[in-house]
Amino acid sequence: MINHLAIRIVDTLEANGYEAYVVGGAVRDLLLGLSSTDWDVTTNATPEQMLPLFSESFYDNAFGTVMIAAKHLKTQFGMLDEATADEMIFDITTYRSESEYSDRRRPDNVAWGKTVEEDLQRRDFTVNAIALRIVGEEREIIDPYHGLDDLDKKIIKAVGDPAMRFEEDALRILRAVRIAAQLGFAIEENTLNAIKEKALNLKDISWERIGAETMKLLSTEHSADGILLMANTGILQVVMPEILLTKGVKQAGHHIYDVFTHSIEALRACASPDPVVRLATLLHDVDKPIVAVSQGVRGVTFYNHEVTGARTAKAIAARLRLSKRDCDRVFTLVRWHMFSYTEEMTDAGVRRFIRRVGKENINDMIALRIGDRVGGGSKATSWRLTELQKRIGEQFYEPLSLKDLAVNGADVMRILDITPSKKIGETLNALFEEILDEPSKNNKEYLEKRILELK
Repeated sequence: MINHLAIRIVDTLEANGYEAYVVGGAVRDLLLGLSSTDWDVTTNATPEQMLPLFSESFYDNAFGTVMIAAKHLKTQFGMLDEATADEMIFDITTYRSESEYSDRRRPDNVAWGKTVEEDLQRRDFTVNAIALRIVGEEREIIDPYHGLDDLDKKIIKAVGDPAMRFEEDALRILRAVRIAAQLGFAIEENTLNAIKEKALNLKDISWERIGAETMKLLSTEHSADGILLMANTGILQVVMPEILLTKGVKQAGHHIYDVFTHSIEALRACASPDPVVRLATLLHDVDKPIVAVSQGVRGVTFYNHEVTGARTAKAIAARLRLSKRDCDRVFTLVRWHMFSYTEEMTDAGVRRFIRRVGKENINDMIALRIGDRVGGGSKATSWRLTELQKRIGEQFYEPLSLKDLAVNGADVMRILDITPSKKIGETLNALFEEILDEPSKNNKEYLEKRILELK
């Protein structure tokens, strides 16, 4: 279904004597029967002509794009009940004809184009170079580069000369892989060869843009195939070269794959849709080649790979410009993914495990473990993992962090008559260790008595 606000944008431009078309990913997704949150419009109106037509619109770039938030369009057109999220941004761009891209990121000059066909010529892939004209109830498809045929063939193909497209904006190299993974498409042969030839051009792209595309790829249904394609085309050498070191690194025990293939299959089986969890799953064994020690006939061991690997994984997440919180999540998931469980584990042991991992990360850790197991050739779960999950549920609402203590730092300072110092933290941690073993002791009377005894 065409977004109702996009229809109103087109209608408004047409009513004022301009041409207007819906373009890009939204048209592609519409033709594939998929939902879209990326509704773009192209027009022969200039930004100065557009701005008076849409209240609260803004224009602050050199590329002819006027932007409007959905909430303002709803107000302007009296469509307050429209389901579109208020924060969605609609882009309206003047037809463009671009020149050289000397920095492989942005055009040196932008000139307004005269026709929609001229505008479509500058776009990246044929499936994104389809325009939709809306005239009342009628719909007209403009498809000069045979994107409809490529949708039928399920291929990603560059518009015109693929090498030129990737020279213009090297991020298109990664976008091709991401869109292929998103749609489950293959990449057309000439386009694929150009990706291999131009992959190193990605070094000219900012890590913010590379990181955003990589995380979008990891959000797709076919993310594992996307990572394989990145490896086979040279993209991974630029984005995450550490993973390539795991190729051919054999594993002992229950593992049926080398470390690289295991990591790909773990990603494929990861039970979380969260791209941060999927990144941690992909990277959980990233340092195995670094710490590998041969044990002769017994194979190879990877002692402490989760400790060093957590640091490497966090560095990769930082390179991809993830937030500090998400970098820390990646670190935690990789650092503690080697957890084990036996029937003899006490309730206090389960609580300590939850505290190490963090309550907020428990489900993500289980998702990683499921991927790890399947990627190693095992079943998704086992009686041990099932029982641990059950016991985690039983302990989940017991005291699991310092903030759960019945006393706080102010109580320690008051009782011991001290000013802020490391003694406060030491005392609270000692108290917490006690209540991890015996949660029943977490009451103010007992803990205040213990504060004096720990003086």
